[in-house]
Amino acid sequence: MFTGIVTAIGIIKSIETEGDLRVVISCPWDPAGIDIGASIACSGVCLTVVEKGGQEGDAWFAVDVSGETVSRTAQDQWRKDRRLNLEPALRLGDELGGHLVTGHVDAVGRVALAEDLGGSTRLEILANEGIAPYVAEKGSITVDGVSLTVNDVEDEPNGDVRFALNIIPHTGEVTTLGDLSEGDAVNLEIDVLARYLKRMQSLAN
Repeated sequence: MFTGIVTAIGIIKSIETEGDLRVVISCPWDPAGIDIGASIACSGVCLTVVEKGGQEGDAWFAVDVSGETVSRTAQDQWRKDRRLNLEPALRLGDELGGHLVTGHVDAVGRVALAEDLGGSTRLEILANEGIAPYVAEKGSITVDGVSLTVNDVEDEPNGDVRFALNIIPHTGEVTTLGDLSEGDAVNLEIDVLARYLKRMQSLAN
């Protein structure tokens, strides 16, 4: 489990294609604190560390990315020099600063608007009808691994959903969200509580 609070930005240094993708990601962590077999959320995708190296402040780790994962995540994410939001898995006793996040991508959305509001940025994300019932005003959603609050929601005539987010300057600086522009694809994960509430509602009907 994760919280959607990004602790570092990593950069894809290399990709090897032998069946699954072997992706090597550089990060500013201490490799001594990265465990083989540990889970790390990479722009909202939970992946398992299979190798590591480097030195404190200039570490790297490798993960295997399956074809299934590639097909269900943002286009153009798995390429050399791509910046990724990183978060290690939640440990017992850690502060829950965002909301509970699983690291499983529910849908790929697209940035419909990226507007500067005098420091902050208003993002409007367009997503498919599959997640529309789970997106609510003032509810939580994870965008590229970042826990955010939905400002408002608009249902499109075709069933898709458009929702707005406010990215404060700090969030834009310490995550990749400040790099987003119109047309960019993003990984989306709905709130776990919304998922269970929807299931309970369907059983009650």
